[in-house]
Amino acid sequence: MHAVLNGDDGHLHWTEVPNPQIKEDEVLLEVHAAALNRADLLQRAGQYPPPPGWPDWFGLEAAGVITAVGKQVEEEGKWHVGDKVCALLGSGGYAEYVAVPEGMLMPIPNGLSMGEAAALPEAYGAAYLFLFMEGGLKAGDTLLVQAGASGLASVLIPMAKAFGARVITTVLNDEQEKAIEHLKADIVVNSSREVLVDVMKREMEGGRPVDITVDCLGGDTVGKCMPYMNYDGRWIMIATLAGDPTIVDLRNMYVRRTRIIGTNLRSRTPAQKKKLLSDMVDWIWPKVESGEVRPTIFKVYPIEQAEEAQDLMQSGKSAGKIVLTVKADAFDNI
Repeated sequence: MHAVLNGDDGHLHWTEVPNPQIKEDEVLLEVHAAALNRADLLQRAGQYPPPPGWPDWFGLEAAGVITAVGKQVEEEGKWHVGDKVCALLGSGGYAEYVAVPEGMLMPIPNGLSMGEAAALPEAYGAAYLFLFMEGGLKAGDTLLVQAGASGLASVLIPMAKAFGARVITTVLNDEQEKAIEHLKADIVVNSSREVLVDVMKREMEGGRPVDITVDCLGGDTVGKCMPYMNYDGRWIMIATLAGDPTIVDLRNMYVRRTRIIGTNLRSRTPAQKKKLLSDMVDWIWPKVESGEVRPTIFKVYPIEQAEEAQDLMQSGKSAGKIVLTVKADAFDNI
């Protein structure tokens, strides 16, 4: 089979690799589409290697058709050859086939194509983890989502609103602000005209402080903005694209009982991921099928153009998920 490898020349190549061999608790997934995540860029830069046991090539989420099942999977009877599924992966989605532990599989929600479903597992799993498991989101909360034009934000914002939260998000410019209008954030902080700390201060003084922040940027903004979180606020760090260090007013932090939570999905154990995905199918899939929450697909590339797709994500000019098609039927309705 073929997979996308990071070559010694610094470029990505659609290259022949050995076929995956499945274990008793795994299925063989014929990949029809895979989606990009920022972790792919970190992996390409040598900063985020795949967990042990997973392939060297990229891809944290994919959708396709089961073509073989291990003995244990066959005995349990939940998954069968021919089932159309999406999968959360440690890596390996940029390929024609991938071996997937049965606990990392989810049915494709009714009404979605495999191309759309490929954009669900990592982004939706991460969003569910950050909002509900780490953040304890409830109706009436105010959520701040940094980098509102990112693929993850395109999930976080509508998911939070579907469960009754009020959402503030940030963008860099007018172009990004227009691109995310359909997400219907309650407040969009355009950093070309406003400073986030001023907005947060104004919201706190108006009686609507931020309860939960999901932050992929970090840097100086964290320390400047934390004093304007609500009591028992949760600042959830998932990446530090704007810088690792910040200066925190510790006195304000303990007085307001603010918590900084560092978290990610990729390093979770298989058992933790299986439980998360099961809960997500129960709680989030109905919102997807009703249309309240849907993946925002920004651009689609054939798998052979994976490098161009990653370069687009690296540029910061995308607003939503980028998807790679491996099979021609990836966006046919199921």
